[in-house]
Amino acid sequence: MKNSTEALQRIILQETFDDILGQEPVKKDLKSALLMNRHVIIVGSPGIGKTTLAKNVAKILPELTVNDCGFNCSPNHPICPSCIEKTKRHEKIETITITGNERFVRIQGSPDLTAEDLLGDIDPSKALQYGPLSIEAFSPGKIFRANNGILFFDEVNRCSEKLQNALLQVLEEKQVTIGSYHIDFPASFIFIGTMNPEDSSTETLSDVFLDRFDMIYMHHPESLDIEKAIVLLKGKRIADIEFSDSILEGMIQFIRGLRQDPNIERTPSVRSTLGIYERAQSYALLSGRDSVTPEDIHKIMISVLSHRIKLKPSVKYLETPEQYIEEQYAKHKARKGGST
Repeated sequence: MKNSTEALQRIILQETFDDILGQEPVKKDLKSALLMNRHVIIVGSPGIGKTTLAKNVAKILPELTVNDCGFNCSPNHPICPSCIEKTKRHEKIETITITGNERFVRIQGSPDLTAEDLLGDIDPSKALQYGPLSIEAFSPGKIFRANNGILFFDEVNRCSEKLQNALLQVLEEKQVTIGSYHIDFPASFIFIGTMNPEDSSTETLSDVFLDRFDMIYMHHPESLDIEKAIVLLKGKRIADIEFSDSILEGMIQFIRGLRQDPNIERTPSVRSTLGIYERAQSYALLSGRDSVTPEDIHKIMISVLSHRIKLKPSVKYLETPEQYIEEQYAKHKARKGGST
C-alpha cells in the first residue's frame, strides 16, 4: 500500500492536466490537495471545465488489479458482500486489471437523490433468502463502486441536507454504518465535487459538511489566446467552411466583453463561445457560403447566447436579454469598424 501511494504521488507531481488549457493556479491547488489525499469541491460557473478536470484526474490513476466483483475490491481487503462471503468460504475470486477511467464513478446531484442510492440498502428479496442480518442481504450503492478510484459528485449543492448528513461518516471516519450492519469501507476513493455558486435553486450546504472539503475556485479562461485554443481544440469543424482568425478573435472578444459587463449577473461560459463557433459554420453552409461572415454570427447569436446570460434587476425590467445582446453586439461591431 505504501509503495502504491508513493507511486501515485510521483504521478501527481509530474502531471500537467493537459485536458484543461490554462488554469495553472487551479491545477496547482488540485495537485496539492491530491498529494495529501484531501476531498475537494471545484467551484465555478457552468462550462469552464470542472468535469473535464475531474476526468483528467481519473486518467492519471495507474492500472490496478482488483477482484472481478464490480466494486473494485482489493484482493487483500474485500468490501462487497460477495467477496466477503467468498473469502469466508475460501472460494477463489477472479481478478481483473482496470484503468483509472474505469474507476471514475459519477453522481449527478439532485434533490431526489437518496442516501440509499449512494451508500446502499437492504434488498428485501435477499433478506428473505439469506436472512435480514446476513451481509449478503446488503446491496452496496454507488459509493462502493468508486472504491480505489474517484467519486465525482457533480453539482453537490443540489443534494439534500439528509444526504449531506449521510455522507459525513464516510468522509470523516472512512466507514459506513447501515441499519444493523457495521461495514468497514476503506474510503480509498478521491472525492471530487463541483458546485455552481450562481445557481440559486440549489440546497444550502451545511458548515459541518463543507468542513470536510477544500474549495478550489475555477474561472473563465485567462486570456483570449487560451480561449481561442480551447475553441479550436474542442469545437466541431465543417471541413469546407473557413473561419478566419480575425472573425474568430472578434467573436471571442465580444463574449469576453460580456463577462466584464456590469449589467450582466450570469455571464456566458466557454460553451457559448463553442456554440457560436459551431453554429456560425453550419449557418454559412446552409447559406451557400464557404466561409463564415459577421452576418452568420449575428444570425445565430441570440439562439446561442440569450438564455445563457442573466441581466441584473436594474436592467432586466427595461429590456430583454435578446434586446440587450443585440444592442451590445451593435456597439461591438461599431468599435471594430463593422466587423466582429
